[in-house]
Amino acid sequence: MPHIIVKIWPGNTETQKQELTDAIAQDVCKILKSSDKSVSVAIEEISPDEWAEKVYKPDIIGKPNEIYKKPGYSM
Repeated sequence: MPHIIVKIWPGNTETQKQELTDAIAQDVCKILKSSDKSVSVAIEEISPDEWAEKVYKPDIIGKPNEIYKKPGYSM
């Protein structure tokens, strides 16, 4: 606990993906008081032409109550 899935467009380097993974895992451990051994992070690359059908419609539009950072809004 927990398992995080990050969906991104292709094109990032393995180094960028590892840096992102490390940052997410560190914050999860800090905020949720989880052990690093219990955190897993997956990265799924979704092409831009498939984004609407595979991500935007099912995960963003389809689950509005689960979205804590909506696209288009600044933090």
